[in-house]
Amino acid sequence: MFTDFNPSEEASRLVSWLKESCITKLKRDGGVIGVSGGLDSATVLQLAVNALGAERVIVAMLPDRDSSPDSAKLAEDMASRLGVRTVTRDITPALGGFGCYDARDNAVKQAVPDFDPVHDKFKIVLPQNLLEEASLNVFSAVVIKPDGKEIRRRLSPSQVNEIVAASNLKQRARMMTLYHEAERRNYAVIGTGNKNEHDLGFFVKYGDGGVDIQPIRHLFKTQVYALAKCIGVPDDIIQRPPTTDTYPADTTQEEFFYRLPFELLDGIWDAFEKKQSSEKIASSFNLTVEQVNNVIADIQNKQRTTEYLRLSPLVP
Repeated sequence: MFTDFNPSEEASRLVSWLKESCITKLKRDGGVIGVSGGLDSATVLQLAVNALGAERVIVAMLPDRDSSPDSAKLAEDMASRLGVRTVTRDITPALGGFGCYDARDNAVKQAVPDFDPVHDKFKIVLPQNLLEEASLNVFSAVVIKPDGKEIRRRLSPSQVNEIVAASNLKQRARMMTLYHEAERRNYAVIGTGNKNEHDLGFFVKYGDGGVDIQPIRHLFKTQVYALAKCIGVPDDIIQRPPTTDTYPADTTQEEFFYRLPFELLDGIWDAFEKKQSSEKIASSFNLTVEQVNNVIADIQNKQRTTEYLRLSPLVP
């Protein structure tokens, strides 16, 4: 898989491109990056430091009350190792003012009347049976009681919309803060989204999608892993399961959106883009043709239903 991808060459190309884009094209003095302790932001941070120098990069850590403490620690350790300045802004009060938590919790309570926002944790997930059947992307709420008991209920479209709209306030509040930190320094906001997130719609319009520079937007997640290893991103970040870090309960990106491990998803997707037949793809991954077609249909459905996110504002 990705036999034509050379991480070392790509790292060198991106370092040069980042410097040219930030300093020459945008005429900014440096870059601000929202760092979460995850693979993508750590990889972009390392690339930015290599391109601009540590003195021209700011790490912004923007937790809210649902954020994992591990996220902050990993981000702080990475910034310290690179000698980069950090800014921490807790966005919980702003989100409370926006009504984020109340709107979200009320929607969960509609689906699970026994949900107690004070003591229970919750997450929303998609069916994990993509290889078994061509099921729709229908979300369920999973409420986790203090004793570990789980209650799972299917969410109605209106409940999903309310939860997602409220949660998206987090990404938009973070982006407002990133631009505040960038503009006061004449810096650019450097984004951390990859191909999986951009092309399948796993981002928030004018939230984490609203940036000045997107250095890894063309890379599959598995390519980002290879790039991260090549440029020296710490193993504890590389080995951390990709998480949304959005809901009170731990939620992997596979549970919440992708429905498959990245190595399998990216391999099938890449082969499909290269015009390989479903039969050949199935043989390569020891799957049935039906399983491959289920994955391809899910990719196409996500691309189709999230196309509006990738559009520029419409004008007459």
